[in-house]
Amino acid sequence: MIYAGTMVQQGYSVAYTADAKVYHSHNYSGKQQFHRNFDLGVSQAEHPEIFEGVPSEGEGIRLVKKSLNDGYLVGSRGSVGSSFVATMSEITEVNPLAPHYVCPKCHYVKFYTDGSVADGFDLPDIICPNCGETIRGDGHDIPFETFLGFEGDKVPDIDLNFSGDYQPNAHAYTKEVFGDDHVYRAGTIGTVATQTAFGYVKGYEEEMGIEGSMRNAQVLHLAKGCEGVKRTTGQHPGGIIVIPLDLDVHDFTPVQYPANNPYAEWKTTHFEFHDIHDNVLKFDILGHVDPTAMKMLERMSGIDPTTIPMNDPETMSVFSKVDALKIDTSKSCEETGAAGLPEFGTPFVRGILELTRPTTFDELLKISGLSHGTDVWLGNAKDLIDNGTCTLKSVIGCRDDIMVYLLHKGLRPKLAFTIMESVRKGKGLKDEWIPEMKANGVEDWYIDSCLKIKYMFPKAHATAYVMMAIRIAWFKVHRPQVYYCMFFSIRCDAYDIETMIKGEQAIRRRMQEISDMLKNNETKKDVSKKDKDTFNTLELALEMNLRGYYFTNIDIMRSASREFIVDPENANYIIPPFTSIDGLGENVADTVVEARKQGAFLSKEDLQRRTAL
Repeated sequence: MIYAGTMVQQGYSVAYTADAKVYHSHNYSGKQQFHRNFDLGVSQAEHPEIFEGVPSEGEGIRLVKKSLNDGYLVGSRGSVGSSFVATMSEITEVNPLAPHYVCPKCHYVKFYTDGSVADGFDLPDIICPNCGETIRGDGHDIPFETFLGFEGDKVPDIDLNFSGDYQPNAHAYTKEVFGDDHVYRAGTIGTVATQTAFGYVKGYEEEMGIEGSMRNAQVLHLAKGCEGVKRTTGQHPGGIIVIPLDLDVHDFTPVQYPANNPYAEWKTTHFEFHDIHDNVLKFDILGHVDPTAMKMLERMSGIDPTTIPMNDPETMSVFSKVDALKIDTSKSCEETGAAGLPEFGTPFVRGILELTRPTTFDELLKISGLSHGTDVWLGNAKDLIDNGTCTLKSVIGCRDDIMVYLLHKGLRPKLAFTIMESVRKGKGLKDEWIPEMKANGVEDWYIDSCLKIKYMFPKAHATAYVMMAIRIAWFKVHRPQVYYCMFFSIRCDAYDIETMIKGEQAIRRRMQEISDMLKNNETKKDVSKKDKDTFNTLELALEMNLRGYYFTNIDIMRSASREFIVDPENANYIIPPFTSIDGLGENVADTVVEARKQGAFLSKEDLQRRTAL
């Protein structure tokens, strides 16, 4: 690639020669894979004249390590988990190598590269044959090509999920690393939407006193002329643009304050980030609730989430049944324990769980891919499972599954990669590929499934999300009080705290009221978003009650301002915070906690005098 780039710069062209022989292997050992990933990065660094504009990963490592050192886990997004170097650099927890064992003590290694093991987390713990240490499996068999391209010619994109609480710190740290004059928020441009454009035309008619005089075709013509026109500017929620230290930002884009606010802390790029993100380094430093949840669970339990096993049988069982929750099934109609778990708690995904009954990490990855893809589950994999054509283990879940499967079938690596890229972008299969797929034993149903897919989720992204979900599920099974405190503190959008405190029967009645309104066509429109969010909260409150855990009343001397906490006098009870009271904000709640440090409240008047209530 370096030679080709040099020749192109000297005026030569690169020709495609169909009959040229290329000797290429994808059957790498762990050490070889590391060197392959690492050498590509070294090549980019040593030849800036060839790889100009290709981002460096060094600053990404620093950002992640700072967050980890400050006590917050970082989740990876996209395909960065496909890079073993990113794994070794601690940018991501996802290990893309084939399923394997590695002894942490003597470094004994055993790989499964024949496809007999789909995911390393599904391997049972073993005793090292050399030193007797307990070894856990790892490795998710994710092709490196999905991150940097088949020939290392793709601009890498590193997206990271920081805790929402820590995100401002991560953003500010980029200024420390690069300097204020070289770091800017990625700008966005808000344009006139279709409905707004029609509103403009109608407003013009009213102002000019010509209502109803224009034909529909003329109204449509004028609205189309307004559609897409710049309306306002803003900033990407996590995008940070970094300008090279030897260049000026104006070499790439003008800058401005977002929404013309001169008091804003950050300046933004005037050009929309989509127009320049391939020319400059862009970090996606996003805020996400999962790292925040991990921090809270660790703080309340004292358990490091990174030590939680990914193959705990009781934890895995909640994705297919409720036994591990020890719920009286005569009082519950739930078939799984997935309610309240990230990625798996929505009615849609719980429906997939009930149909497929997953028992392995690999199957959970498939479900994550199926639920995020387009035309992957409905009308595709679901029908194949329903009619018995295949099982969850064999359907296409994530984009990387296609390349790995085709490689195991014997297809040429380049063709396997090209097919994966075409299918995951919704472009289907070329006619000339299908005979070669069939000649290598690819089933007809698999080919038909590829033809239906419009978008596919990256396996590395799914792996990072499922790991977080399993950690939270572990707390739900083994530390339920801590789990419910976390859930009701940071994952709920609405409360009916009075009903929650009253217990099971009151919760059931309120849930039934909302459910009946949703089923009635006349009252359906009266159900607000808050009612729907409250229903979801009550669903977990009911589950908690059925497991033998309850809410106390809000206690003026014991409730926290913002978090649900375990009652120190009775571990089966949880004390709600002041903010669970409808309309009571965080700042007001903080004044109550601060004031009671000075002594008990003597009366309602004393409470009002000493707080902001």
